[in-house]
Amino acid sequence: MSDDYQIHIPPSFFAIYTDARQRLREPLATVRARYEVCEDLANHLVQHAQLLHHVEVPSEEEILLRIHAGLNSPEAGVSAAEAGWIVQRLAELLGWNCPPLDHRTHRSG
Repeated sequence: MSDDYQIHIPPSFFAIYTDARQRLREPLATVRARYEVCEDLANHLVQHAQLLHHVEVPSEEEILLRIHAGLNSPEAGVSAAEAGWIVQRLAELLGWNCPPLDHRTHRSG
């Protein structure tokens, strides 16, 4: 059976799901599904972040930190590691510098 999956998953996302020996801790299908959710969410947040930047919050760093805090809530449906990846990806899509994300505030997930 061939693997016809066409979407490239970056190493930074795979790192969320690998152990110290670089083995996946979840089935590949799960990692692919989670990547698609996280990538879609990052892309969806671009317009929201741009709107905040032009209307409400002038600081790119503050916007990214607020989005990160929101993604770290249990209702967000993503793990703490995924939340950090989404914000880093969002910063990349916007061409902004990603501030250090406080991992101490992460919930387990």
